[in-house]
Amino acid sequence: MSQPLPIRVLAVDDHPLLREGIAALINNQSDMKMVAEASSGREALQHFRAHQPDVTLMDLRLPDMSGIDTLMAIRAEFPQARIIMLTTFEGDVEIQRALEAGARAYLLKSTPPRELAEVIRQVHAGRKRIPPEVAAQLAEHLSDESLTEREVEVLQQVAGGNRNRDIAEKLFISEETVKVHIKHIMEKLGANDRTQAVAIAVRRGIIHL
Repeated sequence: MSQPLPIRVLAVDDHPLLREGIAALINNQSDMKMVAEASSGREALQHFRAHQPDVTLMDLRLPDMSGIDTLMAIRAEFPQARIIMLTTFEGDVEIQRALEAGARAYLLKSTPPRELAEVIRQVHAGRKRIPPEVAAQLAEHLSDESLTEREVEVLQQVAGGNRNRDIAEKLFISEETVKVHIKHIMEKLGANDRTQAVAIAVRRGIIHL
């Protein structure tokens, strides 16, 4: 009886040590094979075109573009691409974006190697996988009203240490409007002040510092 073909994996991460660890794990599995490694979104796209792997492991944070943007770029050309997001981070907004963009699984980098190998097999078989702690994070904010694009802009400015007057000038709106936005932002995030609003938004992946 002929052996089934190994699951061909592409790993995308800008940390060489992590890629090495993943490569060692993959190549130790009798049913898997590492076909390429990439350290940026652009490289990931090139390698995907060249190798068309069965499963791609994608870091959320890449030096040139985000893992989610890379995922969208790959899926725009290859709608069947099976991509697992792998990250140290579990902000619900990013989990939501990754899943909406078509990620098949969302794993934390602290996932034990055996479990990672298992998830690769499940995704290859067409299943999706979200670990319980990530699902809980998503569920916690499911009913929250999300921030509008303008509110996110204002919050990003607050995070940059700008005062209301500066924000008003930068965004070409009145200082009153800025105050109203900040009031809504704090209500939606359940924050008591500006500093707490920024901290919550960073933790949930709404803004990046």
